[in-house]
Amino acid sequence: MTTTTATSGVSTDLRALLSDSDAGIDAIARELDALPATGKLTALRALGRDDQRRLYQKAAAARPIELGDFVPRDRAPLVAVHHSGTNTLPMPKPLRYFEKRFCRPDDGTERLFGYNESPFVSTVGPGFFVAVPTKGNAEWEARGAVVIDYFQVPDGKVSPAFPKVIPNTKGLQRFVYHQTRDFMRRVTDGISIGAAYKIEKKLDHYFVLLRLD
Repeated sequence: MTTTTATSGVSTDLRALLSDSDAGIDAIARELDALPATGKLTALRALGRDDQRRLYQKAAAARPIELGDFVPRDRAPLVAVHHSGTNTLPMPKPLRYFEKRFCRPDDGTERLFGYNESPFVSTVGPGFFVAVPTKGNAEWEARGAVVIDYFQVPDGKVSPAFPKVIPNTKGLQRFVYHQTRDFMRRVTDGISIGAAYKIEKKLDHYFVLLRLD
């Protein structure tokens, strides 16, 4: 097994741990927890699709992710919480960086509203979604305990910092977000990994999120 290294805030061992069949999610969490925020971001942005696929697989053994991992329970409704993301789409690396922004609705329901802030938001659109627990759907639970569901868009107030809510059937969003769901697993505090599905077909594309506290 590799050992944890956090020299200069950059993880030298994360990718090695992901490739090590004996290294579990707890070892990966310790590696990331040892890094400062900038080191976490650097380490996550260095992960390619094979790395993220392995991370998603290993994260099946982590404790089930909760809505509170995306928006801490002490945050007031309609307050935006940003997560820095890196996806595995075949694009130049700077274009793979984005943010998912979440807020808790003010109606007391167990769900989150959110959208995607990306280099393409002005052309593709914001990609609004509703995040909900998957409990009660055994097939979905196996993929992750929370689903970011683009079949739904917010039907109530959103954060005043969000853009105007528009359906994912409008414009170029149809080709990116429409009929898509992302199934989420926890890696460690503030870090999660998602796998994208189109309707019920797994796309073999992933993304990591780092909550920006």
